[in-house]
Amino acid sequence: MSKNKFLIVVGGATATGKTATGIQLAQHFETEILSCDSRQFYREMTIGTAKPTAEELAAAPHHFINLLSIEEDYNVGDFERDAIKLLDKIFLEKDVALLVGGSGLFIRALCDGLDEFPKIPIEVRNEVQSIFEKEGLEALQAAVKIADPIYFEKVDQQNPVRLMRALDVIKATGKPFSSFQNQKKKPRNFIPIYLNVVMDREQLYDRINRRVDLMLEAGLLKEAKSLFPHKEKNSLQTVGYQEFMSYFEEKTTLEEAIELVKRNSRRYAKRQMTWFRKEDHWGSFQANEIEKMIEYVKNKMN
Repeated sequence: MSKNKFLIVVGGATATGKTATGIQLAQHFETEILSCDSRQFYREMTIGTAKPTAEELAAAPHHFINLLSIEEDYNVGDFERDAIKLLDKIFLEKDVALLVGGSGLFIRALCDGLDEFPKIPIEVRNEVQSIFEKEGLEALQAAVKIADPIYFEKVDQQNPVRLMRALDVIKATGKPFSSFQNQKKKPRNFIPIYLNVVMDREQLYDRINRRVDLMLEAGLLKEAKSLFPHKEKNSLQTVGYQEFMSYFEEKTTLEEAIELVKRNSRRYAKRQMTWFRKEDHWGSFQANEIEKMIEYVKNKMN
C-alpha cells in the first residue's frame, strides 16, 4: 500500500450532483464515502435533505447518513472527532476515502481541524437562545453585525445556528468571534484533494426549482408537518423545513411557503458557490466530468 493516505473532498453548491459524483469516484477508487451534509445525519429528515436513495446508498458504502435522531445534539466538533476515528479505520485497509457534501464548516473541521473556542456558560446559551425565540433571526443578524462585522460578512446570515454560536462566544468573552478563527492547522494523517462540482448558475437555479417540486410530489409537506412539534431544534433551522413552519402556524400561505423554499435554496446555493470560489485550492469540474476528476486526483497523488 501507498505510504500516503488521501481524502478526496467532493464539495459544491446544493443540487450540483455531488451525490452521484461521489458514488462514481468511490466505485472507481474502491472506497467509502463520509457525508458532511449535516442535515442528512438525521433519520427524520429525508425528503427535504435530498438524501441518497436506497439504490445510491447500496452503490457505495456511506457513513454519517441516518446517524441520529433530531432529539440528539450533535455539533461540528462531534463530527470532527467521529470522522477522524472512522478514517483511521478505513485507512488501515485503503489508501483513499471520500468526503462528500456542501458544508464548508464541516469540511474545514475534518481537513484542517477546528479552531479552539472557550467553553460557554449555560446562562449565556440560554440568553442567546431566548433572543432568537422572542425576536427572531433579524435580532441575531443585527447583534452579530454590530459586535463582529468581519465575521458577519463571512457567515451564512440566514443560518440562526451559526449566528447564535457567534453570539455565545461574543457574550461569554467580550471578544469578536472572528478573533478565535484561523488558528494553526492541526496535523492530519491524510492529504486532502479538493473537487468543486460546479454548474452554470441559471441551469442550477432551474434545477433547484424543479427539485423542490419533486420533493413536494414525494411528500415533503407531510414530512415537514411531522417535524413541526420539533421546530425549535437546531437541526430544523434549515432551508426546506423552516419555511413550512410559518405555513403550519397560518402565518403564510402554502404557495408563499413553497416560493420561499425555492428562493432560499437558490440563495443558499449562491452563498455556497461564493465560498467554494474563494478557496483557491479547489479544482472545479462539471458533475459529468468524472474522467477528468479521476485524472486530476491521480496527478495530485503523485
